Amino acid sequence: MSTHLVDHLASPGAAGDDLPGFPGAPTVGAAPAVATPGRPTRARWERPALVGLLLLTAVLYLWNLAESGWANSFYSAAVQAGSTSWKAFLYGASDAAGSITVDKPPASLWIMALSVRAFGLSSWSILVPQALMGVAAVGVVHASVRRHATAGAALLAGAVLALTPVAALMFRFNNPDALLVLLLVVAAWATMRAVEDGRTRWMVLAGALVGLGFLTKQLQAFLVLPGFALAYLVAAPVSLGRRIRDGFLAVGALVLAAGWWVALVELVPASMRPYVGGSQTDSFLELTFGYNGFGRLTGSETGSVGGGATAGGQWGSTGLTRLFDGEFGGQIAWLIPAALVLLGAGLWLRRRFPRTDGPRAALLVWGSWLVVTLLTFSFMAGIFHAYYTVALAPAIAALVGIGGAQLWAHRATSWAPSLAAGLTLLTSIWAFVLLSRSADWLPWLRYVVLVLGFAGAATLVIGRWYGPTVLRTGLALSLVAGLAGPTAYTLQTVGSAHTGSIVTAGPTVTGSTGGFGGGPRGGFAGGGQAPGGATGAIPGGGQAPGGGRATGGMGGLLDGSTPSSALTSTLLANADSYTWVAATVGANNAAGYQLATQRSVMPIGGFNGSDPSPTLAEFQADVAAGKIHYFIASGSFGQSQGGSSTSSAISAWVEASFTAQTVDGTTLYDLTATPTTSTTSSTGTAA
Repeated sequence: MSTHLVDHLASPGAAGDDLPGFPGAPTVGAAPAVATPGRPTRARWERPALVGLLLLTAVLYLWNLAESGWANSFYSAAVQAGSTSWKAFLYGASDAAGSITVDKPPASLWIMALSVRAFGLSSWSILVPQALMGVAAVGVVHASVRRHATAGAALLAGAVLALTPVAALMFRFNNPDALLVLLLVVAAWATMRAVEDGRTRWMVLAGALVGLGFLTKQLQAFLVLPGFALAYLVAAPVSLGRRIRDGFLAVGALVLAAGWWVALVELVPASMRPYVGGSQTDSFLELTFGYNGFGRLTGSETGSVGGGATAGGQWGSTGLTRLFDGEFGGQIAWLIPAALVLLGAGLWLRRRFPRTDGPRAALLVWGSWLVVTLLTFSFMAGIFHAYYTVALAPAIAALVGIGGAQLWAHRATSWAPSLAAGLTLLTSIWAFVLLSRSADWLPWLRYVVLVLGFAGAATLVIGRWYGPTVLRTGLALSLVAGLAGPTAYTLQTVGSAHTGSIVTAGPTVTGSTGGFGGGPRGGFAGGGQAPGGATGAIPGGGQAPGGGRATGGMGGLLDGSTPSSALTSTLLANADSYTWVAATVGANNAAGYQLATQRSVMPIGGFNGSDPSPTLAEFQADVAAGKIHYFIASGSFGQSQGGSSTSSAISAWVEASFTAQTVDGTTLYDLTATPTTSTTSSTGTAA
């Protein structure tokens, strides 16, 4: 694939000779004519190269997939619930009994739950759909770039996306980000189709896809809208009135695609549906504009386990350099400088082209996506994790492909090879810096990248005088230098298990400022306790990241519990007689028990343990009705950001009213028993 890519980008004669509007020797001061948009003529090798790219991406994303087990137990438990209850499926409930939802809309859960219904509950049935979304995203980015750039540029864009470390991480994980990226990539493709022919249906499709993105990760989906609107308003080959009308129709499609589910949740009586996790008032609108909305920008997420970070707090320092610092850089930032420079160069080169110029519109779509999302992530003061940056990966990949083709098209000029050489140096030096943050991991690689980068830059500069073969050599060296670092990080990511709520790609780095992350398993960076007082716990017991001792199979705020066989047998005893075989504070604690038993476990307080669900009175009523068998003790957490103290009240009531028992180091209370004096047993099944 790489040979075809270099050969095509560096083919002799006019660069981009199969691409309208990419001249090899532009006339100064004049804009070359642009041919009618349409599918470009394809070389014989192009389709096999694309198939090879997709197959290699599939192997990369599917390889060693089951090693991550349940990955994010929080979402895996909701998938299990949705695979057994259509009501839990519809609302995205954490448990099949429908006590509370996850703190996101359920679109991503729907895909995985359908897979589990078809193939049974397993790590593979949960994670394979995510990997296939990654393959599809690579294919759509290729298709979108190919419409306005060379075949080599499209292959490069697809390869960059596939080899971005955080993309390899999230397309092998069960967070909502995989589906969000795929939906937005397809929406970008639809927008470009609308820009080409002005057909309303494409804008309507783009709007509907963004609406589905909202049902995946709420307001984050809207970060791409400025670029989509700008490109269509500027470049669509129809009247201004028609462009404005189509924009409103796209917004209408967005509202319909997302609004039906929002209306369902808001209009159905609370007694007939699960509590909205992540909210304090059982309102999805509050969740949208509060905890998962403006609260992420200001740092005021009510019910969050931690506050904002304007000067180096637990979510990392805000500012323009945020995504280049600590652990963030190795996730996504390898090619951000090059992408931004290529965006500026591409827009400058297309400045004299007609209003409907397709390549310029593509630069507007992907460039706005990159800039708006980058600025939002850089300055948001609320909860922010390194894996969020996967949202930048498609834009970076497309800009590198399109901008690189634009630059190569002007290789006959004196400035283009020099700019390409400068970008090669910049990218290789920056890769050296990023690789140096993991000094003990492949220490030789950063020097190889640096040497290749300098060699590629020098070869590009002299290639103007020594002919196309030297230029092709310079291009090949530059591509290898630019992709070696992220490729190595990606391969390390694929070879490692990733579990927990917060994960990062690549090796451990020094100077990590990304909050609770810091490794494949997540955990709390820097040690200490979790916000709100919970000690991070390693499933199965052992030393917790913060230095505390994790007891028994108890989980924590960020990772699921791993109950022993004895504890699992205890929970399953006479399980059909109860709505919930157990209840415990925190959705991750509950998730491990639920996945082990495949029975409903009530997650008191939702993810952070800070949601008022259920209330003490509701919990007492469920206990009185015999709906809950056991209460499993856990560390108290939540309540640090204005959240509810209901979970603490429930824990205190249980401890005061029932007898504590211990099964393999885990404390539980039989809520069906008459309170007696406390008795414990170190192993075995509780009475």
